[in-house]
Amino acid sequence: GSTAGDPTKGYYSYDLGNWHIVVLNSNLSCAVISCAAGSPQEQWLRGDLAANTKPCTLAYWHHPRFNSGASHGNDIDVAPFWDALYEFNADVILNGHEHVYERFAPQTPAAVADPVRGIRQFTVGTGGRSHYTFGAIQPNSEMRDGNTYGVLKLTLHANSYDWQFVPVAGSTFNDSGTGNCH
Repeated sequence: GSTAGDPTKGYYSYDLGNWHIVVLNSNLSCAVISCAAGSPQEQWLRGDLAANTKPCTLAYWHHPRFNSGASHGNDIDVAPFWDALYEFNADVILNGHEHVYERFAPQTPAAVADPVRGIRQFTVGTGGRSHYTFGAIQPNSEMRDGNTYGVLKLTLHANSYDWQFVPVAGSTFNDSGTGNCH
C-alpha cells in the first residue's frame, strides 16, 4: 500500500520502534532505477537519513556490496548506498541475490574492519531455489554457508539487535549473535 511509497520507484522507509528501516531498489544491478551517486534514489536516501531521529538504522535491497559468492561477487553499483549509510551511522544491511548465507563483521564502505562505526552486512540468499558456491573469501567475512536453506531471524531491541539463522528442519548449520547500535 501507501507505506511502500511510489510504486514506480521501489524505495521507501519506515520506523519500527527505535529502528529506522530503509528499503532501496537495486533491481537489475541498478540499471532500472539508478543507484549512482547523485541519482534521485541516492539523493532521497541521504535526505531520508538526514531526517532520521531513530538511534538504530537497518537497510535492505537485493544486490550485496560485499560478497564471497562465486556466482556474482562484489557489486560496486551499490557502493553509493554504503557510502551514505556509513556516513549516517547505519547499523545493519540485508541483501540476497547470491544463493548463500554470509555474515560480515562491521566494516567501512572500503571493506576495512570498523567495530565502532562499521555496518554489519548479511547476505541471505537461502530461500530455496538453489545454492551457489563460494569463491574468493572477502575481507571481514565472518560466517558462510552455501548448503543450507533457511531464513535470518532478526530481533530488534531499543539499542541492539540479535540475529539467528534458522535452517530448515533436519539441517544443522546455525549462526547467531548480538550487535549494538551506534
